[in-house]
Amino acid sequence: MFPPGRYGRRREPRRRRPLVVAGLALVVVVVGVLVSIRLYKNYGDPAYDAQVVTYTDISDAGLTLTFRVTIPEGGQATCVLRARAKDGSEVGRQEVRVQESSGDGATTTVTERLVTTAEPFIGEVLRCVPAQ
Repeated sequence: MFPPGRYGRRREPRRRRPLVVAGLALVVVVVGVLVSIRLYKNYGDPAYDAQVVTYTDISDAGLTLTFRVTIPEGGQATCVLRARAKDGSEVGRQEVRVQESSGDGATTTVTERLVTTAEPFIGEVLRCVPAQ
């Protein structure tokens, strides 16, 4: 191989530190679990499912949005409504509190007027979460 002494002293290979690697892996897993829990609480509760039925009365000032929300018995939900223009830009956003009305955890239909800053093209329900 190399003549001794010609290229200087060769370094010894570094010793691996399995405890440091295991500790870092554990930290990454814990952070991943915490982020997953947080995202599920914000966006993943299937008990609060919303579907747009129709949007009507479209004008420069807003639109009327009708949507259905599945809410557990005796519960309340906060739904975020959004209106978008033809180019996809957001022209209106509103939070609406929805009360479960039938008493059996069935679907509740809601009609809400959404005020906009420009003429909307579409109305949608972004999400519904348990009311705080």
